[in-house]
Amino acid sequence: MAHEPGIYVEILIRAGVDEIWRRTQVPDLHQRWDLRFTTIHYLPRDSEAEPQKFLYSTRIGFGLKIDGEGESTGTREDVTGVRTSALAFWSSDPKSLIQEGSGYWQYHPAPSGSRFLTWYDYRTRFGPAGRSLDRFLFRPLMGWATAWSFDRLRLWIERGIPPEISMRMALIHAFARLGIAFTWMWQGLVPKLIFPSIDEKTMVSAAGLPLTLLPAIGAFELAFAAVALCLWRWRPFFLLNSFLMIGALISVGLQSPSYLVAAFNPVTLNVGMILLSAIGYFSAAGLPSASRCLRQGLKRTP
Repeated sequence: MAHEPGIYVEILIRAGVDEIWRRTQVPDLHQRWDLRFTTIHYLPRDSEAEPQKFLYSTRIGFGLKIDGEGESTGTREDVTGVRTSALAFWSSDPKSLIQEGSGYWQYHPAPSGSRFLTWYDYRTRFGPAGRSLDRFLFRPLMGWATAWSFDRLRLWIERGIPPEISMRMALIHAFARLGIAFTWMWQGLVPKLIFPSIDEKTMVSAAGLPLTLLPAIGAFELAFAAVALCLWRWRPFFLLNSFLMIGALISVGLQSPSYLVAAFNPVTLNVGMILLSAIGYFSAAGLPSASRCLRQGLKRTP
């Protein structure tokens, strides 16, 4: 069977199908973990035989939101216990890149839990410009958001971490890591490469190193800033950063102690970096990750 176009995400959750079904089919629960939606509202229907129609909205910042509609086009369970929920969705909101689409969720019983998966695809508006924007930016972002949300759901079910706490810890981790990366970048670029500081030269000389090594030290710090961003999921980075800050502080204290009492000194800088590392390290425990999901698979018949 050939690979189908569209977005495919699959994750193993150590829970029964019934529990996963409840947290994905009840609107008030669904909107808590799914990044793609801010609110989901089911519309009343006259009978269970009618498709379940719903309204959804997604906040995009600056007081703006995108509204859309959808309906469940059918649900079923086969003899193996696999459940399928198919749906169609569309938006007449002119701000929405998505014009209409369809897809499904499936719930597969497994020996160690359940495999929860989705496949969906959509048609864009805005002509060739919209298709290009979708291909290079929006579609990869939607795939990542779906996978990240699936792992956020897994943490909620398996470990009891509410989705709101997952989001808060992810933001704390991001700010800590970005703060550390920015500090390394600034220290490497400005006082060592662009505007070589007399203080930097003095500390290099006090350490018994040649001044010609200053640009190499700056390049190392820029590389370490890149490491902070590229190894986003590597939690031991924060421990390594703390060890480097402690070592640098001890070195300055032994070789250039006068800088420890200066107006802008290594004590405030390095201790601040150590505390950021501690915040990043503890917040990184149990974060959602899109990498825990299978992102390519064969489209299963809904």
